[in-house]
Amino acid sequence: MAAATIVHDTSEAVELCPAYGLYLKPITKMTISVALPQLKQPGKSISNWEVMERLKGMVHNHQFSTLRISKSTMDFIRFEGEVENKSLVKSFLACLDGKTIKLSGFSDILKVRAAEFKIDFPTRHDWDSFFRDAKDMNETLPGERPDTIHLEGLPCKWFALKESGSEKPSEDVLVKVFEKFGAIRNVDIPMLDPYREEMTGRNFHTFSFGGHLNFEAYVQYREYAGFIQAMSALRGMKLMYKGEDGKAVACNIKVSFDSTKHLSDASIKKRQLERQKLQELEQQREEQKRREKEAEERQRAEERKQKELEELERERKREEKLRKREQKQRDRELRRNQKKLEKLQAEEQKQLQEKIKLEERKLLLAQRNLQSIRLIAELLSRAKVPGGSLCRRQPHPGCPRCPPLKRGWCHGAVYPLAAAVSTKPALMLRMRAPARGGALVCRSR
Repeated sequence: MAAATIVHDTSEAVELCPAYGLYLKPITKMTISVALPQLKQPGKSISNWEVMERLKGMVHNHQFSTLRISKSTMDFIRFEGEVENKSLVKSFLACLDGKTIKLSGFSDILKVRAAEFKIDFPTRHDWDSFFRDAKDMNETLPGERPDTIHLEGLPCKWFALKESGSEKPSEDVLVKVFEKFGAIRNVDIPMLDPYREEMTGRNFHTFSFGGHLNFEAYVQYREYAGFIQAMSALRGMKLMYKGEDGKAVACNIKVSFDSTKHLSDASIKKRQLERQKLQELEQQREEQKRREKEAEERQRAEERKQKELEELERERKREEKLRKREQKQRDRELRRNQKKLEKLQAEEQKQLQEKIKLEERKLLLAQRNLQSIRLIAELLSRAKVPGGSLCRRQPHPGCPRCPPLKRGWCHGAVYPLAAAVSTKPALMLRMRAPARGGALVCRSR
């Protein structure tokens, strides 16, 4: 479908559904053909843009709404032009048809032919003959008779619910727009069915040249009169939308009668069965996806649990290793303390033994001193003689250690006594007991 064009003159618009700003406007198109001369000089060509500008200049004070090239060959150039009103078509045809164009650089004259655009729209004879001759059609059944209109190129935004804020077309809006011509039995917008593309293998989302999303629709009337009125009203018309701001745009739509039993009971039931199967398949796919997702989640949970167990095991091993390390450290510290204690005890024991030995030595020395004293006392007691003389014997003659004695004392009797008084055992003189009946004898070293 062609792009929507801005409409400046809405005087010829016919109301279709003013509540939704929809109107019908006559198609004011014309076909212009320009015959091209034979190019005799190689390398020379005729500019399509120059020809188009010459055509625009030929209509004098009027202007084309749109003028575009529909076909271009070596023999002719065909243009499609559109004007604002139906009344201007004849004026444009009078200015163009049968006229000639002289291009600069070319000696030949270009002939112009212009005619009103022939609209491709089915007639009553077309659908009557089709349903009469079709052997698989039963005209007593809905959908198998001329009661359904097939519309293509309808802008989605124009048939959307205003309060919804969506640009998707609504079947309710479609019914309100086309029930003007008669009671509607059924409507269908294939693009609203999410399973239709999979069922038919077609893409129902189409775009116009202006980038607007278009859709196709089927409108089935209860009576043949409603179908006839709708087809008659849409013949030679294009759809116009007038906004709240007063600006209007129009677009061409394709209108035909349905020849595919699209809204027959059998087709509707078949689509319902196919839709049901697709829904079941979709449910199965969703169930399969859900099971796969659950299995994946379980697997992830198991992996996560396994990771947690592994982490716990690693943590336990780390703690066990740390505990063993601490235990070893405690054992080493204990052994070290034990060794220190044993060493300290050994040193104390050694000191104690030394003290014991020292005490024993002191005791031994004390005992020896005591024995010496007793011995001296015994010797002294034995050395005493009657008459007050301590020694009857004379000094040894020639003895260097026996000086002359005073008052009758012997050397051997004097020094043992001094030795007994001394506390040092090394200075003690060794004494020998005198012979029976004799006196003490000095034992010189």
